[in-house]
Amino acid sequence: MAVLSNGNDEPGMSMEVGPVQDDRLRLIFTCCHPALSTEAQVALTLRLLGGLSTMEVARSFLVAEPTMAKRLARAKRKIKAARIPYRVPEDHELPGRLRPVLSVIYLVYNAGLTSPAELSLCREAIRLARTLATLMPEEPAVAGLLALLLLTESRRASRTRPDGSLVLLGEQDRSRWDRALIEEGQAIVRRCLHQNQPGQYQLQAAINAVHADAPSIDQTDWSQIVALYDQLLAVAPTSVVALNRAIAVGEVQGPAAALALVEQLDLDNYHPFHATRADLLRRLGRHSEAAAAYERAAAMAPTDAERDFFRLGGRASR
Repeated sequence: MAVLSNGNDEPGMSMEVGPVQDDRLRLIFTCCHPALSTEAQVALTLRLLGGLSTMEVARSFLVAEPTMAKRLARAKRKIKAARIPYRVPEDHELPGRLRPVLSVIYLVYNAGLTSPAELSLCREAIRLARTLATLMPEEPAVAGLLALLLLTESRRASRTRPDGSLVLLGEQDRSRWDRALIEEGQAIVRRCLHQNQPGQYQLQAAINAVHADAPSIDQTDWSQIVALYDQLLAVAPTSVVALNRAIAVGEVQGPAAALALVEQLDLDNYHPFHATRADLLRRLGRHSEAAAAYERAAAMAPTDAERDFFRLGGRASR
């Protein structure tokens, strides 16, 4: 028997060990109960098992902390009122719970990426993705997620300077990228391409693989990246995907074309949106508007390194 402890001194819940042997992965599958909405499954699992604060969970969903607190409370009430059982799913139930499980692992990794002090979250997310790939080797989305995490992790050492300041992709020392992780990630991407079952994680991994192939930012195949974002937008039509696609469009068609796309998006609670606007406005010579956008991004950024970077950009734009 294993006991699920949510870390908040609430009563634990016992469950039998089923087809998922890894303790933490088993608990994630158990918490991702189909009686709850996908958002509630992911949010509760991040809060109770991922160890994320309500603020961090809210940031993952681009909502205010009080809003997320209410959603979590409603989900807990539903579990209690409906007496939803916390039991390990059987083999045939695993695919039906896979989507929120993948979301949890992905968002746990992103939480660690956002908070450098939480490096253990990134390591744990990669470990979980590897374990899941062993458990479900025929699931292309699982392979895609693992490839995405490996390719993203390969650039970790180059993202900050020794003083902790932020280094953007175009300025990173690519000799510091982890070639072993890149080769492993790219090999998985190639296998995904042969399966010809594109999904959001496979396509994101493919985009990262293109970046990993380029000797420099100027030699990146941005047209290919735009084409991959077109496919990604078709399977995952979110504003965040549209924002990232706009950035790639800006590298092909210029900042004015990118800004026209960005201005159509409703992402006021997402600091990369304001940072992207700021950079495009700066490139177009609209310095006062750029400075205001940099300040907005700095006010919302979750780390000191990002806040310092945006404030420096704001001062340079004045």
